[in-house]
Amino acid sequence: MSASFPVGAVIKASNTPTNPPTKTLPRHARGMRIGLVGGTFNPPHQAHLLISLIALKRLKLDRVWWLVTPGNPLKNNTLLPPVAERMHAARALARHPRIDVTGFESAIHTRYTYDTLAWLVRRHPGVRFVWLMGADNLAGFHRWNRWKALFRLIPVAVMDRPGATFTAARGKAALTFSSRRLPESAAPKLALKRPPAWVFLHDTRSSLSSTELRRHAAKP
Repeated sequence: MSASFPVGAVIKASNTPTNPPTKTLPRHARGMRIGLVGGTFNPPHQAHLLISLIALKRLKLDRVWWLVTPGNPLKNNTLLPPVAERMHAARALARHPRIDVTGFESAIHTRYTYDTLAWLVRRHPGVRFVWLMGADNLAGFHRWNRWKALFRLIPVAVMDRPGATFTAARGKAALTFSSRRLPESAAPKLALKRPPAWVFLHDTRSSLSSTELRRHAAKP
């Protein structure tokens, strides 16, 4: 089933704090199941919130962390607003007791997602981390740095996105790890599985993307 959200749902930062991000992580403890949503959040929007709420429910997660990154290595980050500004906007949108916003990646100086996740897993081996991403990202996942190693590092949950359902399922990453794909009925146990393990969740979808929202905002 699809759901559309108004462009006006985007939250923009105001009176943004200038304090730089630190290595301090959101609330966590051994045994907790925590979903990780990475991105520039430029801007954050309802699709970020939607996949987080779906993941909390269907994967039986304790919390979801939004990892606001310094920039996307595959894109031009010249005009990217400061991390603190994007974190401020993300917090204003999330407003959920089990969704946390963090910019620790800037403080640990990692550039690629794999390095960030490896840093987390190395320091918090008792936490059950799960990587959350849209199907549109899975379609091009084989272009990511150390993508195979990432699949082997933590479980992955892929959220269906309009127009990406079939391209993602037939993509190189999905085919490479096809034998490790779980049925949707096993989604609640994903966080406990030994990687590589992943699931493709078909649920309420949103076509919103930060790229399209920036393009819309730039129109006169």
